[in-house]
Amino acid sequence: MQVQELGHLVLYVSDLDASIHFYRDVLGWRKIFGGDDGDRRIPAAAFSSPSNRTHHELLLIEVGKDATAIPQGRRVGMYHFGLKIGDSDDELRAALAVIRENNVTVLGASDHTITHSLYIADPDGNEVELYVDVPGVDWINDPSLQMAGTKPLIL
Repeated sequence: MQVQELGHLVLYVSDLDASIHFYRDVLGWRKIFGGDDGDRRIPAAAFSSPSNRTHHELLLIEVGKDATAIPQGRRVGMYHFGLKIGDSDDELRAALAVIRENNVTVLGASDHTITHSLYIADPDGNEVELYVDVPGVDWINDPSLQMAGTKPLIL
């Protein structure tokens, strides 16, 4: 067996409406179904990126506000997931402006040599990396660049 690509991500969320707003209105995902759909409420929502790469790339399942929150600090489990938003720092700066307009928590910004990354938190505290590939960096032919270290990124 060989994995061909990452297919989709599924997250439990405490407040589906808040998460729909974040992933659809702030990050720009296209909602396929869920939440308030017509005459019924579905306690889940599926999204696809504007590229329509596949049937769905993100699924949110509402578990309610009384569900156990993500533990802080070092823990086993997901650290973050990354979303490529472009190929230039201008696109990352534009994303930062949208993030700030929507009062989204910014956790950090890093220069990873091959990518420039902005780290944010979704409404439930899941860490999301928004990144751009740095133009002209040939990480395929120079794999050492992948482990070049992390520096602070000033946007």
